[in-house]
Amino acid sequence: MNTSTLCALVIGCAACVTDVQSRRIPNWLTFGAAGAALVFHAVAPSGGGFMFAVTGWFVGALIMFVPFALRGLGAGDVKLVAALGAWLGPMNAMWLALYAGVAGFVMAVVVAAFHGYLRTAVRNIWFLLQHWTANGVRPLEDISLEGSSGPRLAYALPIFAGLLVAVWLH
Repeated sequence: MNTSTLCALVIGCAACVTDVQSRRIPNWLTFGAAGAALVFHAVAPSGGGFMFAVTGWFVGALIMFVPFALRGLGAGDVKLVAALGAWLGPMNAMWLALYAGVAGFVMAVVVAAFHGYLRTAVRNIWFLLQHWTANGVRPLEDISLEGSSGPRLAYALPIFAGLLVAVWLH
């Protein structure tokens, strides 16, 4: 396992702890991790280069920005994937985001079922799809992250699961 992968795993694990405890991923962790990745890749002989880290950060942020803009994710989740992308590079940032989305879906179904909210969640998804069909793809306050009364998922957990799969397979 290389240094940048190990750093990404430590950062992802730390984000899980803070997100589960406080439902927040602190800026010092995400910005610090991204900054450290930029420096590491720029100066370390085993680093991928400064542009490798910058494009990894950008790809991670860009992919996660869409669900954030639709108010389905918090900003800390976007910054975490961007920071991990800075450590892993653009291609692995893409895989990480994809696998995190799959893990997030599975975990959300389990959490909703555990809390007796699954039927409401499915109904909300159907309502959201109808809203998007009629009004275009934009946020719907009643079922947004802030407006919903449903159970919350610490999204650092599926991000970490996506990180593990991306590191393992790629």
